[in-house]
Amino acid sequence: MATKKTATEEPSGYAEAMREVETILGELDSNNVDVDVLATKVQRASYLISWCKDRIASAQLTVDTLVADLGVDEEYDEDDEDEDDFEDDEDDE
Repeated sequence: MATKKTATEEPSGYAEAMREVETILGELDSNNVDVDVLATKVQRASYLISWCKDRIASAQLTVDTLVADLGVDEEYDEDDEDEDDFEDDEDDE
């Protein structure tokens, strides 16, 4: 038997949280949700969505920090490199 999750019980990971949100949304779309549990399901979905947003923000911060530590310019554009090569070729003429 599956255990009921409290509104603020943390999921084991992002994928699990997204699956649970999708399940809740499917239940809400079906119009078969018991009125007595409707608020609880919406509250749980809201918590999971907020939790996922926090995970994404944390991951983005980690990636930004790692990229900065590597000294990689985030504004790097391959087209800029091609233009520099073209300008160098013109100088050689």
